[in-house]
Amino acid sequence: MRTIHHLFSRLVLFLGIAAASLLPARAAETCPFISAQELARAMPALKWSLISNQDGRGCIYQAGRGDTMMLSVFRNPDKDRARELYATFVKTLAERMKLSAVTGIGDEGQRGTSAAGAERQEASVVALSGDYILQLTVHPIGRRADDALLGPLSEAARIAVGSVSRSSERFGNCEWLKAADADGFLDASTLTVQRTGVGSCMMFDREANTMTVAVIATSRDTAIGMMKRAGPCKHVAIPELGAEAFGEHSCTKGNGNAVNIYVWKNGRQASILFAPVKPHPESGSVERLKAVAARVYGKL
Repeated sequence: MRTIHHLFSRLVLFLGIAAASLLPARAAETCPFISAQELARAMPALKWSLISNQDGRGCIYQAGRGDTMMLSVFRNPDKDRARELYATFVKTLAERMKLSAVTGIGDEGQRGTSAAGAERQEASVVALSGDYILQLTVHPIGRRADDALLGPLSEAARIAVGSVSRSSERFGNCEWLKAADADGFLDASTLTVQRTGVGSCMMFDREANTMTVAVIATSRDTAIGMMKRAGPCKHVAIPELGAEAFGEHSCTKGNGNAVNIYVWKNGRQASILFAPVKPHPESGSVERLKAVAARVYGKL
């Protein structure tokens, strides 16, 4: 369970990075898991606008009053791993709210709302369906997250869980990372390679040490601006991978053991991240990761 808990943390971090990268670019047109019409029927009191389709891993919505909703789909290598991760989801939610079982959503599900005095109101539904986990979460603004919100949210989850297989997450292959790239970083005997969406891949081992690649379309000016930004990490230029290439390491916030390299070419920027769970021989150094970044750079 400890391994799955660490991996869950990595998955949430990875999705957060992807969301931050994609949101400013353009609004998505469709969500593969629930149509605009289906969502409107399930939650008629709120008018949701889809602002981002997270490459087959989920969808982000906003409502007129500032409410936000995140629909997330997690595919797992098998049903046993899915059940382990589902148990971690339930445990994490139960630390924030009182949960109750809900029927008719996948194989099993739990739902709940935050307490009346919670600083950030939240209504959430999490469901297990075969190899997949679906989570729908709403953060309302200026009002309680109560049963009046949880009921329609559960209905939306009931619809979306039937389409979780549309997720673009795939195991065993990746256009940006190969198993050989894990050498010196991850445990090869417990390695999982996973394609997590268009332009994004990850590898992880049993200890949840993780390597990810995320590729987005962006301008050269934006890439250079990122290179010059101030932040909690040390920066180092990597001119052999282009004038826009740089590494971040030894961060004082987040995972201080992580190393991230950014490269840009042909209108696309790739982020190559190595995030070990605990101090690692490659913590705080971009030298070994540069070889992986060079192979990604060559594919841009």
